[in-house]
Amino acid sequence: MNAEFGKQWYQRRVRGIRAVLKSKKLHYLKFEDPDVICLQETKCSEADIPEEAKLLGYHKYYNSAEKKGYSSTALYSKVKPMSVSYGINIPEHDNEGRVITAEYANFYLVNVYVPNSGQKTVRLPYRREWNKDFLAYCQDLDSKKPVIVAGDLNVAHSEIDLANPKTNTKNSGFTPQEREDFTTWLDSGFVDSFRHFNPDKTGAYSFWTYMSNARARNIGWRIDYFVVSERFMGRVAASEIREKVLGSDHCPIMLLLADPVIGGEKGEQSGAVDKKEVEKEDREVEGVEKKEKGGEDEEKGGEE
Repeated sequence: MNAEFGKQWYQRRVRGIRAVLKSKKLHYLKFEDPDVICLQETKCSEADIPEEAKLLGYHKYYNSAEKKGYSSTALYSKVKPMSVSYGINIPEHDNEGRVITAEYANFYLVNVYVPNSGQKTVRLPYRREWNKDFLAYCQDLDSKKPVIVAGDLNVAHSEIDLANPKTNTKNSGFTPQEREDFTTWLDSGFVDSFRHFNPDKTGAYSFWTYMSNARARNIGWRIDYFVVSERFMGRVAASEIREKVLGSDHCPIMLLLADPVIGGEKGEQSGAVDKKEVEKEDREVEGVEKKEKGGEDEEKGGEE
């Protein structure tokens, strides 16, 4: 069966899918009802994925790290991709479950959780090798058909992309090297879709540390992206940050395509959405969010 596909996309770093489900923090999906969901840092092997995370109406794909409870990614699609692959075909990069690639008729979708450079940037040399190899992987895909990359890229590209740029130039996620590598990527025929639509917007972030009441004060970083092949941007209608959605130190981001893309088989049907129930759950989650403590300080090196 053919189905219209690609109208609305949802990407979020969740910091452990089991913990998120326990606090009803994926309730927002009921209301958003995206065609594709990309999750990062699920921290769960495929064998341990909870039943509640096996969402009705979606084909489901998981890439788990060899290390239990670490990293890992998940992809849900209402339309079955033509093919799905895991990793970037480089063994030293592919043991942490960081990449899922889904091929559709007119483009590739890459769900990625980019490695952090670590406390005091101890992992920066490895991160730069990853950046180089991941760019080559995306360029190879792009030579065949356009690419949409969705994920936590663990870099704030410009000073406008974080609240305190001057005090973070030596911290993971905002080093000159990481920013330079991202510039190289964008100069290779790819577009930061959010900045395409919002070139001068300030205070737009997707991550806030749990420390120092950072989210309430909007002391954040924009490190979650939809990066799109330049020649495919004509199909993109919107790229937005859902900053009001709670449940993690990251909020979701959303990509909207201007017209449907013909795909394959639909997933099994899910039930109707009760908006009032979603709003009730949102209030419950907000209460949980206010009680959460710990995590990291402003330095991004605390992330994996």
